[in-house]
Amino acid sequence: MSNKIKAVIWDMGGVILRTEDWKYRTQLAEFYNLTLKGIHDLVFNSDSAKRATLGEIDEKAHWKNLGEQLGLNQKELIDFQKRFWQGDQLDQDLVGFIRSLQTDLKTGLLSNAWSGARAVLTDSKPCIDAFHFSVFSNEVGLAKPNPAIYRYMLSLCEVQPTEAIFVDDAIENVEAANLLGIHGVHFESAGQAVSSVEALLKDES
Repeated sequence: MSNKIKAVIWDMGGVILRTEDWKYRTQLAEFYNLTLKGIHDLVFNSDSAKRATLGEIDEKAHWKNLGEQLGLNQKELIDFQKRFWQGDQLDQDLVGFIRSLQTDLKTGLLSNAWSGARAVLTDSKPCIDAFHFSVFSNEVGLAKPNPAIYRYMLSLCEVQPTEAIFVDDAIENVEAANLLGIHGVHFESAGQAVSSVEALLKDES
C-alpha cells in the first residue's frame, strides 16, 4: 500500500488558535495571587476541566466550578473569562495555508476541547470550513493522547496512519501519534510547522 500522504490533521489550541498577548493572563494570575502556571492549571488541568474535555460536563458547568473555587460571583466570573481569553488570536495565515491543502488533501481538526469550541470556530473565530473533518474530544468522549481518538480521526478521513500528518504543540500528543505510525509534527511556530508539513508532503509525493 502506498504511503503517500492523503491527510493533514491539526490541533486547535496552541496551533491555529494561540495566546499571542500574555499580559491579560499574567494580570489575572497576579490579581488572584496565582502564578501563570497556576492559573493555567486551574482552567485547563483541574478535575473539572478534564471532565469538560471528555464531555462529562459542559463548559458552563466547568466555569461555574472554577468560579466557586475562586469565590467569584457571576459578574466576576464573566470578567475572568473575558480577560483569560483576551490575548488569544486565530492565525489567519496558517488557516489560509490549511485551506490551500484542501484541493489535494483531506484536512482535519483534532482538538481536546470543551462544549463551546465548535461554536467559537464557527462564529467568533470562523475557520471550521478549513477542515473537511473536525473532532472535538467533548463530542466523542475521548481525548488525546488516547490512541482511540486518533484512530477515530483516521477513520473519518479514510486513511491509514502512514498516510496522515498530525500537528500539535503538546509533545505527548505528537509522540502518541508517532506510535501509531502517523507522521507527527511538534508545533513550535507557524513557520516551522508549515515547513515541516511541506517537507513531509514533498518526501511522500
